[in-house]
Amino acid sequence: MACWFHQKFIRRNNRILGFRFAAQGCDDMEMAKARVHRIMAREGEEKLWLDELSMEEAEVCVRAGKVVIFPVGSVEEHGRHLPLCTDSLQPEYVALEAAKKTKSLMAPPLRYGVCNATRNFPGTISIGFRSLCRITQDILEELIRNGFRRILVLSGHAGQTHMAALRLAAQEVILHHEKEGLKIKPRIMVCSDYDFAYELRGKHFSEKDGHGGTIETSRVMAIRPDLVKGRSRKSFPRLPRFEILANPEHYFPSGVIGDPTIASAEKGRMINQYVIGEIVKLIEELKT
Repeated sequence: MACWFHQKFIRRNNRILGFRFAAQGCDDMEMAKARVHRIMAREGEEKLWLDELSMEEAEVCVRAGKVVIFPVGSVEEHGRHLPLCTDSLQPEYVALEAAKKTKSLMAPPLRYGVCNATRNFPGTISIGFRSLCRITQDILEELIRNGFRRILVLSGHAGQTHMAALRLAAQEVILHHEKEGLKIKPRIMVCSDYDFAYELRGKHFSEKDGHGGTIETSRVMAIRPDLVKGRSRKSFPRLPRFEILANPEHYFPSGVIGDPTIASAEKGRMINQYVIGEIVKLIEELKT
């Protein structure tokens, strides 16, 4: 039978902890509290994936003020040599490495996005702007409802419409909670890992490098070389700058913009390490 102190501890802390211990005997309330701290030290700090936590561990992470990284990708063509999950592999890899360095949490990734320019290629699965915005908004709201206040949305797909949907979702969430007067207001950052990877263009890579080119191919070679199937030919097409196209694939039928023939795993490791370092900086900024 649970002792009176243990029952009192459960009732008193149920609002804060958000879970109930199984009824067990104990000497006093402090012993029950100590059990919570042992769980946190033994398990909660070692796990990186939010959905692998128990509800006890999740509450511990909320109370510790952990940053949550939410990776977003896409199912999209990247030439004949790269997998459809290219835009998911990259943010998930660099986010996980950054989470290890900063003791952050990884939310389960969303592997669908808005792919306007590539939607007519085989294998691409594009969802609508409103769909992406709504599901992202729902996930962010649920993270905040659970008590998380610092969130980084990291997308491996950097299409303009796709990124606009993510930013609009985050903006709606921030504006909603601005009116609530929360003691700790939520903070959300939204970016693509290519905001950083493309900073290396003009320094180490061609200014024209893009979709499925040297940078992207190198990164996947460093992350999942088993998924790289040879090389596509280099391609530097000129797409109309402002025209809205029904069939943009006609301008780059290979599905590649750049030169994958000069890609290497060594280059990919260099790029990924640079991106990880920049993400770590963002996380540390969120912690302040």
